[in-house]
Amino acid sequence: MHVKKGDTVEVISGDNRGRRGRVLRTIPEKNRVLVEGVNFIIRHTRPSPRNTQGGRMQREAPIHASNVKVVSEG
Repeated sequence: MHVKKGDTVEVISGDNRGRRGRVLRTIPEKNRVLVEGVNFIIRHTRPSPRNTQGGRMQREAPIHASNVKVVSEG
């Protein structure tokens, strides 16, 4: 894999093309990376003891490593 945790990368294809962010996590067995501030998904959650209100949570989803290029190494 050409990226590692802490690298600053730019998305080169897909809906988030042109966005930059820091790699938070790599998943080498699936060849995917989790980039800060890129590829948000919305999870609908029920109220629970941990999240008493429930509702919609926004968080990053992994993207394929071939869709990013390294801008600067961390």
